Amino acid sequence: MASFEIHGGKKLKGEVIPQGAKNEALQILCAVLLTPEKVTISNLPDIIDVNKLISLLQAMGVKIEKVEKGTYIFQAKDLDLDYLKSEDFKDRASGLRGSVMIIGPLLARFGKAFMPKPGGDKIGRRRLDTHFEGLIKLGANFNFDSKEHFYTVEAEKLEGVYIHMDEASVTGTANIVMAAALAKGKTSIYNAACEPYLQQLCKMLNNMGAKITGVGSNLLHIEGVKELGGCYHRILPDMIEIGSFIGLAAMTQSEITIKDVGYEHLGIIPTIFKRLGINLERRGDDIFVPAQESYEIDTFIDGSILTVSDAPWPGFTPDLLSIILVVATQAKGSVLVHQKMFESRLFFVDKLIDMGAQIILCDPHRATVIGMNRQNNLRGIQMTSPDIRAGVSLLIAALSAEGKSVIHNIEQIDRGYQDIDIRLNNLGADIRRV
Repeated sequence: MASFEIHGGKKLKGEVIPQGAKNEALQILCAVLLTPEKVTISNLPDIIDVNKLISLLQAMGVKIEKVEKGTYIFQAKDLDLDYLKSEDFKDRASGLRGSVMIIGPLLARFGKAFMPKPGGDKIGRRRLDTHFEGLIKLGANFNFDSKEHFYTVEAEKLEGVYIHMDEASVTGTANIVMAAALAKGKTSIYNAACEPYLQQLCKMLNNMGAKITGVGSNLLHIEGVKELGGCYHRILPDMIEIGSFIGLAAMTQSEITIKDVGYEHLGIIPTIFKRLGINLERRGDDIFVPAQESYEIDTFIDGSILTVSDAPWPGFTPDLLSIILVVATQAKGSVLVHQKMFESRLFFVDKLIDMGAQIILCDPHRATVIGMNRQNNLRGIQMTSPDIRAGVSLLIAALSAEGKSVIHNIEQIDRGYQDIDIRLNNLGADIRRV
């Protein structure tokens, strides 16, 4: 198990380019299964989760050609469907939550799909009912082997239908959209997720010949087509990494320019950081964060304590709440962080408390942060990364802390952040991989 050894308290300076978006990449990679023609994808991040999915596709029979760093050509012409029943497939797919999105494409194109219970971050209950209920409405038959933890979905034909989703699940919407793209007739999905990454998937599918309207709203209409062709697709910059860099600059009193951020796709993210008192300036498609000695958390109009909570897009993404929580520890003022969408994601705050932060964990979903306005710096400790986002939050805390910190289980960080130690060291950080 690898670890990061961090010597904190250093001010950083320079430019950083965000990687391609992890959450978009996982959707886009699954979509290559919808066509036997070549699909070229660029700006793919070189991270564990993405590389695992690429390796899984290759094991399924997808021909893959690496053009250059971040750019690949995929061709799912001759798939080995028998492989989907193998132990090797079960092992590979169960270690990656994004693999659940191969179900929609396989069902649409071949009439059957298989999937072990997927893995991923341990951040509370993450049910798959929404995926399967939508596919069942399209005409699929579903079976779950509780002993083997193995899902089987089959359909002689898929037919368009009206689907009102019980939750705006991003991966659930992606699965249903990909299946409906090759279904007979018209499918309407209400309460669909409308994240930029889902918009990107719809854009890609339309470039492949699909007929999807309502993109960007929570009501999608899909007119099924008989087949889809190849296309070129470029992945957006990762909004979670962009938010992480903004938080890092504030915590370490650093001057950082984040390049090529795709600003129009960031939604409310810059606004939330500004409400924490962080100065940031849009320069073209870049974000400039100046060095700040202090930053003060805003209040509501009546003077009550600010609450930052997550919500489906266009609300604030849950993946950045842990960053908000860490950044607030050195702000002036207090904030209530309310993690509505997932359980257990705030349980990493015990490490921050050990570092000297003043945080009250109210329950599994809420934490009150009392900002110290840099009167007492965080101190370095040894800790373990529980998941991707908490891991990077702890890394930011360690970079701002006095003394040496050690973060174990950094494979969790590597799942979602490409060469994070190298890129931050280029800004002046002192991170060693041991």
